[in-house]
Amino acid sequence: MKKQTSLIIGSIIILVLIVSPYLLYINQFIPEDLKTYPTIFGEISPGYFGSIKTFVYWIFAKLVPIILLSILYITNKNWWSLAILVPISVYVFQLISVINDSAENIDEIEFIYTLPLLVFVSIALFLIRRKIIIYIKAKDLKTEMEEVIEKSNRKE
Repeated sequence: MKKQTSLIIGSIIILVLIVSPYLLYINQFIPEDLKTYPTIFGEISPGYFGSIKTFVYWIFAKLVPIILLSILYITNKNWWSLAILVPISVYVFQLISVINDSAENIDEIEFIYTLPLLVFVSIALFLIRRKIIIYIKAKDLKTEMEEVIEKSNRKE
C-alpha cells in the first residue's frame, strides 16, 4: 500500500512538473479585448493591467515559480532546503502585489517585506550549519586518517 501511495504522489509531482511550463501560455487563449471575466468567485477585472490577458499572464508568471519551488522544497531532504523559502516568499509577495490592483509598483518593493523572513531563515541556516560543521570536520578527519593508514599500509 505504501509503495502504491508513493507511486501516485510521484506521478502527481511529475505531472505538475510537466504541465507547469504550459501554464505560462494560458493567457494565449484569452481574447485581447476582454475587460472582465466572470468566475464562480466573482467577476475578475484587470485593474492596473488594462486587460484580462495581461493580468492572467502576470498571475501565472508568479504562480508557476511558486509551484515549482514548493515542489523542490517539499521533496528536498538537504539541510539547505530552508533557503528555498526566501524565493518562495518573494514570489508570494509579488503575487499578492499583482492581485492587489492598488499596487502600481509591481516587483519593486517585495524584497523589503521578505526581509524579516530572510533574517529568520539566515539565522536558522547559520545555526544548522554550526551544528553540522562538527560532523563535517569529523568526516574530513576520518577520511584523512584513512588515507594516512592506507599510505602506511602500502609502505609496509
